[in-house]
Amino acid sequence: MGCMRQSHFKEFEATSLYCPICKAAVPVKKKLLLVLPEGDQYEYLCVYCSSSVGTKIDKNASQIELLLKP
Repeated sequence: MGCMRQSHFKEFEATSLYCPICKAAVPVKKKLLLVLPEGDQYEYLCVYCSSSVGTKIDKNASQIELLLKP
């Protein structure tokens, strides 16, 4: 009982979500929307009608460094 379980899942990835246009759970494709300081924001799109069915911020995204020339 005193042993701690290690999490086997770091992050879930949606493969299908409910589409209000198609009125069913449908496969989705993930599209990068924005690169934000807190992580990359993705949008999930219905593969049949291309409607947006959700968003996600990936906080494990690698940090981007900007180099500015004077």
